[in-house]
Amino acid sequence: MAGAAIPAPDRTERVLGIAALALLGAVAFAVLRGRAHWGDAPGLVWLHLATVAAALMLTPVMLWRQRGDGAHRLLGYAWAGAIGVTALATFGIRQINDGGLSVIHALSAWTLYQLVVIVLAARRGNVARHRRAVRGMVIGALLIAGFFTFAFDRMLARWLLG
Repeated sequence: MAGAAIPAPDRTERVLGIAALALLGAVAFAVLRGRAHWGDAPGLVWLHLATVAAALMLTPVMLWRQRGDGAHRLLGYAWAGAIGVTALATFGIRQINDGGLSVIHALSAWTLYQLVVIVLAARRGNVARHRRAVRGMVIGALLIAGFFTFAFDRMLARWLLG
């Protein structure tokens, strides 16, 4: 993002980083509590959990550290890759909706589109667009979607609540 003014982390980004860490903690706690049922989870679910955990770990790093340098770019590609694999894995996870696609899969398609927006905005030096898209991704694809993994009768909710 050479040539563009690169803003320092603001309050919103500090809060989003903290929320990502809190969600990561909840996921880790649920997974540990559910260890008696680990064998029941298909491999794609484990891939999904691993990549979303990687994205949640990288989120505060990306939001709080210096931006615009080579490390930011490299970590950004790792973050985008983790989110991309997370979204792609959902298309093979169909334990709900009688094995068909659901609203969750529409969010996954939107996530994949937004990843392209995020990368292109950064490569073109459009810092404002990149920043808005990243915040939207963190809020929608990580935090809101993550919140709903603990709702209803989903696996992490069962593991967390027993």
